[in-house]
Amino acid sequence: MCLIALLLALAACGGNAEPTPSTETTATTQTTETTPAGTTSLRVYFLLNGKVQPVAREVPKTRAVARAALEQLLAGPNTTERELGLTTGFDTGARLVAIDINNGLASVALDGTYTRAGLAQLVYTLTQFPTVKAVRLPPEEVRYTRADFEEYTPRILVESPLPFETVENPLRATGTANTFEATFQYEVIEPEGRIVEKNFAMATSGSGFRGTFDFRTLPYEISRPGLGALVVFEISAKDGSRIHLVEIPVQMAK
Repeated sequence: MCLIALLLALAACGGNAEPTPSTETTATTQTTETTPAGTTSLRVYFLLNGKVQPVAREVPKTRAVARAALEQLLAGPNTTERELGLTTGFDTGARLVAIDINNGLASVALDGTYTRAGLAQLVYTLTQFPTVKAVRLPPEEVRYTRADFEEYTPRILVESPLPFETVENPLRATGTANTFEATFQYEVIEPEGRIVEKNFAMATSGSGFRGTFDFRTLPYEISRPGLGALVVFEISAKDGSRIHLVEIPVQMAK
C-alpha cells in the first residue's frame, strides 16, 4: 500500500479536526456572525481521483455555516491534502457572491468557473447540513441533489472518520456505498503498517442502489500512537482483486 508509506512520512503534517458539522444555518447568510471564543467543525468535499472526498475544517464559530463551508471549499485543498492527491473542480479565482437558504433549497451565486465535478463538490458540501435538501444556481431552475452526481461519488464514500481525525478504539465508520450485494471489506492499519483488524461491512442497499452504512470494528491493539489508516475496498467478483479502494489516514491513540 504505497499510500500508507506516504501517510507515515506525512504524520507530522496531519491535523485532528472533528468531522461533525454544526447543523445550524440561516435563511439568508449575507452576513456572517462569529464568536471569537470557539470554533465550528464542518466538512468540505474535494476530489480524489475524480471522486468526492470529504475533509474536516474548523472555522471561527458562526451561525452562517453554509457560507463558511463554501468559503473553505473555494479556498481549495491545503498543502497536506494536495500531497495526498486531493484536487478541486473550481478555478483559483472562484468566489462566493451570495447564498440564500429557504425551505430546504440553497440558492448560490458564484463568480468564477468550475467543472461538473466542482458542482458535485458544492452540492455535497452544502447537503451535509440537514436544512439543505437541494442546491440551485440562479438563473438556472435546476435543483441538484447528491443523487445527480453518482458518477463523481466513490463506490464506498467514507464520511466519518475524516482524514487525520483522531479515532477511538474500536473505530466507528459511517458513509454511503454502492457495491455488489451491498458488501465491502475494511482493514485498520496501525502506525507501524500492520493490519490490526479486518472484516466486512454492509450498506443498506447496493448493486446499483446507494445505501448508507454505519459499522464499528472489533477492539484492536496498536504498538504505538500515531498515524494509521482505515482502508475500505470491494472484492472483484471477476478475479478476486481489490477494487474501489480508499485509504483514510487517521490518528490513532494508544
